[in-house]
This record gives sequence, structure tokens and C-alpha cells, in this order.
Amino acid sequence: MIKISNIKSIVTWDVDQKKVIHIDNQSIYLKDKKIFKITNQDLPYEHEIDAENAIITPGFIDCHTHPIFTSSRANEFNLRALGHTYEEIANKGGGINSSVSSLREKNEDDLYELCISRMDQFLFNGTTTLEAKSGYGLSLDDEIKSLNVIKRINQNHILNLIPTFLGAHAIPAEYKNDKEGYIKLICDEMIPKIAELKLAEFCDVFCENGYFNFEESSRILKAAKKYGFIPRLHADEFKDSRGLELAVDLKAISADHLMAANQEMFKKMADSYVVGVILPGTTFFLGQKNYVDAKKMIDAGCEVALATDFNPGSCTINSLPQIMFLAMSYCNMTFEQTFKAVTHNAAKAVNRESQIGLIKENYNADILFWDIESVYEIPYWFNSERLFKIIKNGQLIDF
Repeated sequence: MIKISNIKSIVTWDVDQKKVIHIDNQSIYLKDKKIFKITNQDLPYEHEIDAENAIITPGFIDCHTHPIFTSSRANEFNLRALGHTYEEIANKGGGINSSVSSLREKNEDDLYELCISRMDQFLFNGTTTLEAKSGYGLSLDDEIKSLNVIKRINQNHILNLIPTFLGAHAIPAEYKNDKEGYIKLICDEMIPKIAELKLAEFCDVFCENGYFNFEESSRILKAAKKYGFIPRLHADEFKDSRGLELAVDLKAISADHLMAANQEMFKKMADSYVVGVILPGTTFFLGQKNYVDAKKMIDAGCEVALATDFNPGSCTINSLPQIMFLAMSYCNMTFEQTFKAVTHNAAKAVNRESQIGLIKENYNADILFWDIESVYEIPYWFNSERLFKIIKNGQLIDF
């Protein structure tokens, strides 16, 4: 048994009270990598961790990332500064397909070494669980390679990575004039093989004009569901492509982006228990102004999560506190809503709400220690300097 003592306050979402609560004058006891008891009573213990008067929160969950890539796309960042749009750059051979070309050149071992080196920065910004997508391979072998890298990182890094197959991220260059052929490859070869190898839990599709339309996305996700994958979508990022409608129809676990979503669908989204994952870092990074008004979604009864969308082309932010800052500044969200969005609701978006995202008995011992006077300082000081200890799976990480 491990005792965490000298805690200033425990801050967590409370599912029953439906609000952020502060628990004072209590200690936390850990056992078998889980939270065993939260109490002011003295229990027997073998080891003690001094919280040093910290505010304690659950570990954050980044429920939408693309961390499996090779080189940067800083040149595209410069092109956007010169006035080119994301879509224009993609149409000229940049965008996702430029990342595909570079990833295909790397063998699995080199790709693994490159990608695992990114994980510490997520961790030191407070992320303890990460949804990780493939999607820069776009061939059977290269998608398997990417998912194998996710599996190996999961085995060798303290972060928990949850794998998503995103073969339907774009049309690779060799299928530029044969989109139907690529969709058949995804449905008839990629999905069955990845299911056989048990390399992914979710299947994602970029449902957007110029990528995969409503009917194509539906076909891919229905094929994935037959093989046991849980559907999720990149939906309506640039234009209303009926992605949110499809997420509702399929009862997907999440619909992500949603800057151009049909707001009339928000009530149906809430009734279908589809989590809306908002990615304000992408809007910010691309220099756009069409931030999602999360208040409209929340007022309709939707559960809203936040994520970084970390990727080489449209968002290099790997800090959820910074995403909370952006959501409070531009997405009409309160602190409580952003806190719930990176803990309990993010856990829902990765199908882990009974295991992570709360400081609660029998939940995983994923705990952050903050040197702050108030939890409002987490997004206010949105770098990691105020985070000074982490417990992940019951193991102390002191830095």
C-alpha cells in the first residue's frame, strides 16, 4: 500500500454531483496500481509519497492524436504565412501525402525510435493516456508498421496508448485516379488483416469533401464494425460533409473537429451519446477563426471532450493545458467544462470512463501534482512548470 499525504486539495469531476469537486484534508491510498481509498483515516502502508501541499488532479487524456510520423512540415507552416490555405497546399502534393511519403521510407525500428522520443513531452504536460492514430502509411504494410510502432511504444513507455486505425486519412498518390480501388483495399484487406493482428481498437475516417464523402465513410466504418472496431470520425472540419450525421447514424464513439458541423444535429448527437471532440489547437495553428462554439453543444446536452490533434501538419501542440486555455479563450467554455473535457469526457471518447479520468476509488492511479494556489492556474500557466510530480499506473515519476 502507498499513501499520498500532505495534499492541499484533490480536484476531480464528480459524476453524481455533475460538477468539479474539491476534497480537502484527505489522503489517497494506492494498491495494485489503483486508487484504493480516499480518507482522513490512517491505514497501514509500506511507502509514503509527500504531495508537498500540491493540488492533485486526475491524469489528463488526449483523445485525438497523430503521433506516428517522421519529418516536420514546417515548410507548409511558412506557406500558410504567405497566404496559402491548407487545402491548396494539399492539392499541390503537400499535406497528409507528404507525411505518407516520408513515413514509407522509414523501417519500423527507426520509426519506433523517432516516435517514442515524443512521448515524454506529452507526459510532462500532464497527459497519462493517449489515443494514437495511424494514417500516414496508407498501404497495408505501412499501416501495419505504424500500428506496430504504437503497440511497441505502449509496451515500453509508461504512457498508455490506445490505437486507432486511420487508413481512410487520405487517398495515397498511387490511387489518385482510383479512389474506389483504395476504398476496396481498406475494406477488403486492411480492416480484416488489422483485426486479425489485433492492432487497433477504433477505426477512424476523414469524412470531408476532397477526402471521403458521407457514403464512402459510411461504407468503410460499417465494414470496420463487422470486424469489431469501434467507429469514430474526423467530421466536418472544413465544410459540412454530413460527418456528424454519419456519427449519429452509426452511434460512433466520437465525432471530432466539427467546426463546420450542422448545429441542428447537436440534439441528436446528445441523444446518441456521441462525444464531440473539439480541437481548438488546429484552428489556432492554421490561423483560422472558425472555433467551435462548445456552449451550443453543451446546451444541447452533448458531452464535449478536448484533445490536441497533435500532428506534423496542422497542430504541433502536445499540451492539454494549452488546449484548455484555447477552449476557454475561443470556444465559449468555462474552466469546469474544460477540466471535465480533458478528464472524464476524454475517457468516454476512448471507452475508458470506468477506469480513468477521475480521482475515485478503484480507478487507475493516474495522478498529477500541481504547484499552484488554484486549479484555474492550470490553463492560465499553460506550460508544464507547475506540474512537478506524476503518478502513472501507481508509479511515481518525479522530475
